[in-house]
Amino acid sequence: MSPITKPNPLFFFFLILFNYASLSSSLSLHLPLKSIPLSSTTFETSLISRKNPSPSSSPYNFRSRFKYSMALIISLPIGTPPQAQQMVLDTGSQLSWIQCHRKKLPPKTSFDPSLSSSFSTLPCSHPLCKPRIPDFTLPTSCDSNRLCHYSYFYADGTFAEGNLVKEKITFSNTEITPPLILGCATESTEDRGILGMNRGRLSFVSQAKVSKFSYCIPPRSNRPGFIPTGSFYLGDNPNSKGFKYVSLLTFPDSQRMPNLDPLAYTVPMIGIRIGQKRLNISGSVFRPDAGGSGQTMVDSGSEFTHLVDAAYDKVREEIVRIVGPRLKKGYVYGGTADMCFSGNAIEIQRRIGDLVFELSRGVEILVSKERVLINVGGGIHCVGIGRSSMLGAASNIIGNVHQQNLWVEFDVTNRRVGFAKADCSRLP
Repeated sequence: MSPITKPNPLFFFFLILFNYASLSSSLSLHLPLKSIPLSSTTFETSLISRKNPSPSSSPYNFRSRFKYSMALIISLPIGTPPQAQQMVLDTGSQLSWIQCHRKKLPPKTSFDPSLSSSFSTLPCSHPLCKPRIPDFTLPTSCDSNRLCHYSYFYADGTFAEGNLVKEKITFSNTEITPPLILGCATESTEDRGILGMNRGRLSFVSQAKVSKFSYCIPPRSNRPGFIPTGSFYLGDNPNSKGFKYVSLLTFPDSQRMPNLDPLAYTVPMIGIRIGQKRLNISGSVFRPDAGGSGQTMVDSGSEFTHLVDAAYDKVREEIVRIVGPRLKKGYVYGGTADMCFSGNAIEIQRRIGDLVFELSRGVEILVSKERVLINVGGGIHCVGIGRSSMLGAASNIIGNVHQQNLWVEFDVTNRRVGFAKADCSRLP
C-alpha cells in the first residue's frame, strides 16, 4: 500500500496472534496461515528462538499460525506488557502505524499507551518533525501538546493521522526490538494499522534490521468451512533452495522522478502471456520512463494486479478476442477492473488459459487458468487485473491475488526477490 499510489479494491487479511512458546531453530519467523471469514478471531502461534543469530540474518525468530481472508493482517505483540495489534502487512508502504486507544474502537482492537511502560512520544524538537522531511505524504507538524503530528494518505482514499511515537515489539522473552518509530493513529479510515515493509528508512524492515522475509499465500476457497494454510517467514526460509531470483531495480537518491516510488520492491518485468500467446507489449512499458512512470512493483497490500494503460489495453484486447461476447457490459469492479463476467466461470477460464507475468532471467509468475478469474460476489467473476490510471497511479503493481501458490521472498540485503511454485494451502 504505497502512500498516494496504493490501490485497495480489496484486501487479503492475514490474521496472526502470538502464543509465546520457546523453541530452538534456525533464524526465521514462520507464520502458517489459514483462510477464514473476517469475523474469526481464533489464532495459533509458536515462537522459535535463537540466541546467536548470524550477522547476515534477521535478529528475530518465531512461528505462528494465521488465518486468511481478504487482506494480509498480522497481529503483533506491541508494548510492555505486549498488546496484540492487528496490522496490514504491506510491502508497498513505509510508515508503520497502530490504532491507539480511542472510544470509536473496541478496547481489544486498539492500543492503550497508558498500559505500556516502554511507550514514548516524539516531541516537536525531534529531527523527523521538520516540514521538509520526505517520508510523509503531508509535512509533519507540531500539535497543541508540542508533540510531532503526522498525516498519511493512500491512493484509495484511506488515511491515518496521529502522533509519532516509539514502542517495542516483543517476539519472545529474549527477542525484543529496540524502540521503533511508529504512528499512533487517533483518526483513520481503517480499523487496523499498517506494518510498513518497503525499503524506506522508517519501515519495519529497516528499523528492525530485517535481512529478508517471505510468504506463501494460499488461494481463496468458496467452500464453507474449508481453511487452507500458508506460511510467512521473517529471516531465513528453509525452502529457499528452490527459489529463482531477480535483482531489484534500485534508484539513487539523486534520481528523483515525480511518478517513481524509489522505496518499492521494483522488479524487471519484460512481458505478459495469455494462454500460448505472448502479447505485443514493449518491455519499456514495465520499466520507469524519464518521469518514473511504468515501474513494476510487488505489493502484498494490493489484492488485484494493476497495469498502466499501454499494458492493460493489450491484455483487455486479448480477453475481448477470446471471450468478448461474455463480458459483463458496463460493469467495473473497484473502479479499475472492467474484464468481468457473469456466465460460467469454469468455461471462461478454460478458454482464456493460463496468465503469465514474465520477469528477467527466465523467472515467471504463473497464474493457472483455474485462478484467472476472481469471484467478486453476486455471481460475478473478474480477471484480477485493473487499470492503474483509474487509481491515479502510474505504476504496474503485482497484487497478492497473483502471488498465490508461490513462495515470494524479499531478500533485502542482496536486493533481490525470489519466487518458487508451492501449494501454499498444504504447507506444514
